[in-house]
Amino acid sequence: ARDTGATELDLGELQHMAGDLTHLPPEIGQLTELTELQLAELGLTALPPEIGQLTRLTKLVVEANFLTSLPPEIRQLANLASLDLGGNQLATLPPEIGQLTNLRSLYLGRNQFTRLPDELWQLTGLVDLRIGGNPLVALPSVLWTLVNLSALDLHGLELTSLPPEIGQLTELAWVSVRQNELTSLPSEIGELTKLRSLQLGENRLRELPAELWQLPGLTSLGLEGDQLSPLPSELWGMTSLTRLDLSEKHLTRLPPEIGQLANLESLDLIGNHLTSLPPEIGQLTNLEWLWLNNNDLVRLPPEFGQLANLEWLFLNNNDLIELPPEFGQLTRLRQLLLSGNLLTELPPEIGQLTNLESIHIVKNILTKLPPEIGQLSNLEALWMENNVVRRLPPELGQLTSLKVLTLYGNPLEDPPPEVVAQGTQAILAYLRKRG
Repeated sequence: ARDTGATELDLGELQHMAGDLTHLPPEIGQLTELTELQLAELGLTALPPEIGQLTRLTKLVVEANFLTSLPPEIRQLANLASLDLGGNQLATLPPEIGQLTNLRSLYLGRNQFTRLPDELWQLTGLVDLRIGGNPLVALPSVLWTLVNLSALDLHGLELTSLPPEIGQLTELAWVSVRQNELTSLPSEIGELTKLRSLQLGENRLRELPAELWQLPGLTSLGLEGDQLSPLPSELWGMTSLTRLDLSEKHLTRLPPEIGQLANLESLDLIGNHLTSLPPEIGQLTNLEWLWLNNNDLVRLPPEFGQLANLEWLFLNNNDLIELPPEFGQLTRLRQLLLSGNLLTELPPEIGQLTNLESIHIVKNILTKLPPEIGQLSNLEALWMENNVVRRLPPELGQLTSLKVLTLYGNPLEDPPPEVVAQGTQAILAYLRKRG
């Protein structure tokens, strides 16, 4: 090693030392001042015993390699606070893992574990444990002794139930049990009074315990997937929610009670069968992100214009035939996705959306752009391939921030093809000259 006093090791230094990077050289152990070592996505198949000489390490990231084992010398990393082993081929951990008593974060997701070592109980300081995406045959009982956990990832484990002991982990603030086979949750979930985020999507839940709806601080709830139909009425009383995922639920209507969730900042309704939205959608005045793509929406209600804080709006792949004039009230909108609809024009009120940075309106049946498009002074990208526009308005040339303008698949006559072929800046110059 060239610099044994380094505290962080970057990829360039690693390539100099290790060549093909499938193994680290023994000399890695000379970097005794290292406190952070990043080894993600390097093709490593093993860690050398000398890794144990890096006793000052507080963070070790070996994510997305091909490790099948860890050397027992891992026990010497007594100062290690964060260990990321996600996305390897590990099926076991050495018993010495239990000696890393300063560990706060342990990421073991996406490996080949069928069981976890009993020595985990010694890691009483753990606050963040990720074990999702493993073929675990059962959750280890030791898990429920880690009472300092605040984040727990159990996604993709084919779990059919959660034991009532989960209620012992009263410090939990974030829990994911997505992509399992759960049909119910234990009532003890209600004892997790510090819970802020609960991700339950893609299970087989038929009902949720009454205790869940009484969690005082829950702000993020994921219920995506074909479960819980119809939606439980208690959901609309969860007024503390700021994020709600109801995607891929085969919903044909959104109940008016949605308007009660006035603190929502993010609402995901992707991949349902909604043909309309209730007027009460306009009561969600704190919304910043709204996903409505892949539905069957034909029109938006006038109340949609009340979403004054909306910044990201996804409406692609619907059946929209028009946008209401009130659309122009969404003055904080930055990203607008309208591709794959049936729009023949944009309303002139589009010119009021002066914070827009990007518009996607590919695969509609637009015949023209309104002159007001020239008022979008912050617009950087306009994707409008596969429409039926023949003529661009000269006002488009006023968009000095525009970097991307895609026009493929339009029967354009003006600008002529030879100008279009020269790219965005040539098109804008032509329009300014024409105007």
